[in-house]
Amino acid sequence: MKSREVTHLPALIETALKSDACYIAMVDDDQMPYVVPMNFGISNESIYLHSARTGKKITILRKRPQVCVCFSTDHQLRWQSEKVACSYSMKYRSVLAHGRVEFIEDHDEKMKALNTIMQHYTGRDFSYNLPAINEVMVYRVVVRKWEGRSYRY
Repeated sequence: MKSREVTHLPALIETALKSDACYIAMVDDDQMPYVVPMNFGISNESIYLHSARTGKKITILRKRPQVCVCFSTDHQLRWQSEKVACSYSMKYRSVLAHGRVEFIEDHDEKMKALNTIMQHYTGRDFSYNLPAINEVMVYRVVVRKWEGRSYRY
């Protein structure tokens, strides 16, 4: 619904950062949707992710780096009449980020990206040993379009 549309970028990023996880959607070789939940961090309007260096997700992203990332938070069931199913609705805030994955290989950039993720969950930075940095795949979603919806009444 147009009346629920959110377009203010700081509000969209604030909503995304309230989320515990994001869901990254991509398209596999059979042209089928593939969606996975992930931990994330956001910095400079880009979304940072990490995973194993190999697997289905990485294979797909290397071939087709276009993604849509979904965030959803502040869910609260509401109703006008407990006995009328059609009076129920859900308060929420949601964000979609459309963009392209870029893999990060530089050691210092990887550490910065991992700390962006860790800041989101712990509020602090960490140090990482070389084997840990080498064994993890780190990537950013360069967002070309943010969009959101909010139903908070």
